[in-house]
Amino acid sequence: MPSTQWREVFLPDESTQHAEQVHVFSELQRKRLKKHGHGRALHRNQVAALEAALVVEENLPDYARQGIFAAPSVFEAQVRLSNGNFSADRAPDIRGFAIKVLGASTPSSADVEQNFTLVSQETLKVSGSADVVGIVDLSTSAPGAALRKAVSKPQLTCGAVTNLRDMVKPFSGFATHDFFSIMPITFGDYAARVKLCAASTKTNKEARKDLAADIYGRLADADLEFLFQAQFFEDESRTPIEDSSVRWDAPWLTVARLHVPRQAPDEALAETVEKSSFNPWIAATEHRPLGELMRARQAAYSLSWRNRVVTP
Repeated sequence: MPSTQWREVFLPDESTQHAEQVHVFSELQRKRLKKHGHGRALHRNQVAALEAALVVEENLPDYARQGIFAAPSVFEAQVRLSNGNFSADRAPDIRGFAIKVLGASTPSSADVEQNFTLVSQETLKVSGSADVVGIVDLSTSAPGAALRKAVSKPQLTCGAVTNLRDMVKPFSGFATHDFFSIMPITFGDYAARVKLCAASTKTNKEARKDLAADIYGRLADADLEFLFQAQFFEDESRTPIEDSSVRWDAPWLTVARLHVPRQAPDEALAETVEKSSFNPWIAATEHRPLGELMRARQAAYSLSWRNRVVTP
C-alpha cells in the first residue's frame, strides 16, 4: 500500500532564490521575443494541438480515487505537443506532452482546470532548481560566454552533458514514446509521479523528419489512446520526493485513459492552445506539484506568462 508519510524539503530563503533564478528565463524569453515575437521561454515550438478526452477508470483502489480521479468520468481536454527548443525535429531535445483537463470535478470543487506537463524523460539528473537554471543558462549562451561559464562552473558542464546523453536517445514520435512528470504531485493525502504510456508500438521510421506529420497521419486513420498512470510514494529510499534523478521503484497503476479522436490540423485550435498557459500549478487542490524544483517552476511559469501577454 502507498504511504501518506511523504515530506517536502524547503530550503532556507528559497523564495528569494527562485525569484532571482527566473531572470535567466526572462532574459532568454526577451532574446527570443526580438527574433520570433511573443512566446514561451522554453517549449516554444508547438508541434501539434489536439482535442482529447480524459477517461477516468472504474474500480480504482481507494488510495487512487482522489481529486479528478475520485469517480469514473469523462473530461474534455486539450493537448499541446512541443519541442523544447527551436531545433529541427530530428535534433536531440526534450519533448513536451502537456494536457489541459477542462471542466473537471473533484469532491471539493466543480469546474476545475487540471494541467499535467509531461516530458520525454523519466528522470532529470540535477540536484535542484539551481542546477536546472545553470544548465539552461549555459546551453543557451553564445559560444564565448558558454565557454567562460563552463570553465568557471565545471559541475554545470558535467550536468549538461549527463542530461544530454538522455536527450540524444532516439525519439520515435509522440504516439510511440512514454512521457513522465519527473516530479510528483499530490493525490489527496498521497503523492505520485504520473506517466503517459505510448498509444502505439508501431513506429514510423520517417517520424523524426516531421513529428507533426507523423501524429496527424496516425490521427487521419484512427483514434489514439494513451494509458495515464500513477506511481505512488511508498518510502523515501525507493520513491524520494525531492530527487528528480532517481527512477522510482514502485508499481504503475492505470488511473485513466487519454483518448485522442481522429482529427486533422485545426488552425483555430492551434491558436487557442498556443495562447493558453499549460502550467502544472493550474491544478485541483488534491493534485498540487511537490518538491523544490516544482516550486521554482511556479515562479518561472508566472513570469513567462506575464512576459507573453504584455504588449511590446
